[in-house]
This record gives sequence, structure tokens and C-alpha cells, in this order.
Amino acid sequence: MSFTRREFLRRAGLGTAALSVSACPAPGDPTPNILVAVSDDQSWAHTSIAGDPVVRTPNFDRVAREGIHFTHAFVTSPSCTASRSSLLTGQDFWRLEAAGVLYGTLPVKYPIYPRLLEQHGYHVGFTGNGWGPGELGKGWRGDPLGTPYEVRIPPERVLPWMSPVDYAASFEAFLADRQPGQPFCFWYGSSEPHRPYALATGAISGLRMEDVHVPPFLPDVAEVRSDLLGYYFEIEWFDQQLGAILGLLDPEELDRTLVVVTSDNGMPFPRAKTNLYDYGVRVPLAIRWASEAPGGRSVDDFVSLTDLAPTFLEAAGVPVPDEMTGRSLMPLLRSNASGRTDPARDRAVTGIE
Repeated sequence: MSFTRREFLRRAGLGTAALSVSACPAPGDPTPNILVAVSDDQSWAHTSIAGDPVVRTPNFDRVAREGIHFTHAFVTSPSCTASRSSLLTGQDFWRLEAAGVLYGTLPVKYPIYPRLLEQHGYHVGFTGNGWGPGELGKGWRGDPLGTPYEVRIPPERVLPWMSPVDYAASFEAFLADRQPGQPFCFWYGSSEPHRPYALATGAISGLRMEDVHVPPFLPDVAEVRSDLLGYYFEIEWFDQQLGAILGLLDPEELDRTLVVVTSDNGMPFPRAKTNLYDYGVRVPLAIRWASEAPGGRSVDDFVSLTDLAPTFLEAAGVPVPDEMTGRSLMPLLRSNASGRTDPARDRAVTGIE
């Protein structure tokens, strides 16, 4: 079975349906919405704005151009559970007991930013991959990320190697459930570009094997180039859904929304995911908050995804728990500076769970 790029998007329902516009909080409300988009297994180098010659990520690039592109963003650990635990708790993974290991358990005692925002009036939910994989500890009531939303793509449009979840339609359903004037906190957790990849996925989408830049630690052979095209193709799917999600917010509300696009760890290839080399722990990160953070900047300071939770809480005016080891990015967001801006941000600490 093969599809052109146009046919794939048509079957998936992207780029053809009109998008509805969300109801906005009251004008002048300073409380920001929080929208976090997390791809599954993407290294920092694989976006158009980072210079990759093949993969096309216009929506990540838009967030980066209109906001801040962080060129040196790192996870604390290059595997799913530990990384996501750190992002949610704002703590280094080695502090989190069983939540810091793959297929571990998330204890209820650790404060996480979605629940803290929910306690302060936010409408909280997610679609796709949330925390995990693992089991929740005793005491949790519902999912740590709030209400799950999982609108499915019609069966005739589902491709066998892709997630059946319509992430954008799920976000639309989430918006429909919030109260007038209520700020939201939403997590778009893509299953892409996680393995497996269908054979020749990239080639049938119009991507060309000869254009691929093979990382120097991988053999430059046809099988690897084909595999990389499958990886690129799924990054593009993540980006397409990101664009549809952003399109559901009218321009005024989008400008009041703190948008973060990143990944949980690096690409699922040898010497990358589960390894402490750059391709395992260094991830894409773009943040847009047009009403508060001057855009059009590239920041080279070392930042960690543990910094996101305290950033969200500070932006919302919610006290940051003492146990959060991440450092709020608010000084960087509200600065006009580019390049190296904070001499104290000269390192990132990572580890293997």
C-alpha cells in the first residue's frame, strides 16, 4: 500500500476541514493558557529551522521564529518514563524514586504542574501519550495530566503504522468542555516519531533518500537512509497536527497562550535514545508567548526540560514547590537577548535510569 503526501493528509483529514475557533477568556485576563506539545523520540537537529535539509516542520519553525528557539535544550534522562516524570515534576529524575525508571511508578506525593494549575482554576487535559509508560502510585484520582481526550480518526483514514488518535480534534473537544473565561493547560503527547516505521514510509511521501543527512555515527547505507525517512515522515505528521492545534485558537488567544514544543528524548537509533550523547539527550525546544515574551530570538543557554514546570507555575502566578530543581525560564522569556544570555546556564546534567 502506498500514498503520496497529499493522499496521506487527505486520508487523515488534515488540510481539508475548516477549523473552529475557541471561546476566549475575558479580554485583558493576564492568566496564560499553557499548551505543551511533546513528540516521542526526536533529536534536536531534526527540524527545518535547525538546518535539516529534508524534514519539513513549518509549525515548529513558526513557534521558534515568532517565539524563542532554544538550541541547547536537554532532558534529564534519554528514556520515556524518566524524562516525562522530570518534565511534569520539575525535578531531576534521580530524585523521583520509581518514577525515574522505565515502566516505573509515579508516587502521588510529587507535585506536578498540571494538578497545581488545576487547583488554581485551570481546565486541564491531554491527548495521546501522557506520563509513562508505567503505573500510577496509590492515591491518584484520575490521570495526572487531567482529563484524557481521544477522538479517533475514521477507520478508513487510518494508516497502519500511525496513531489512530486525531490529536487536533481531541484538542477541539477539550476546548469545548471548558468554562467561559477559564484558562487551560493542555498536553499534546504525540506517539510519533516513535518506532516502528513502515518500510519505505518516507519514500512514498515524496521524501528522497539521496537528500538525507546521515549522522556520522550511523552507517551510510540504503537501509539506514530509508529508516531515517520513516523517522522524518512521522516528525512531519507530529508537526502537521501541531499546526492544526494552533489553528483552533484565534490570534488573540494564541498570543496569550504559552506554547511549548519539544520532545521526551532523542531519536530511536543506536548511540541516540537511551544514551548520553547529544542525539539521545538534546531535544528541540521552541517557546512562543507573544503577549509576554519578545520573539524572533535564538537562545544558546543550556536549559533542561525540568525548567518548564516552574516556568508554567510562575507564569500563572502559582507558587513553585521548593522541591522543584528546575529553574524558571521566565527571565529568558521576558528578555530581549539572543545567543548566550545567562552565564549561570553553562551546563545541563543528564543520566541513565
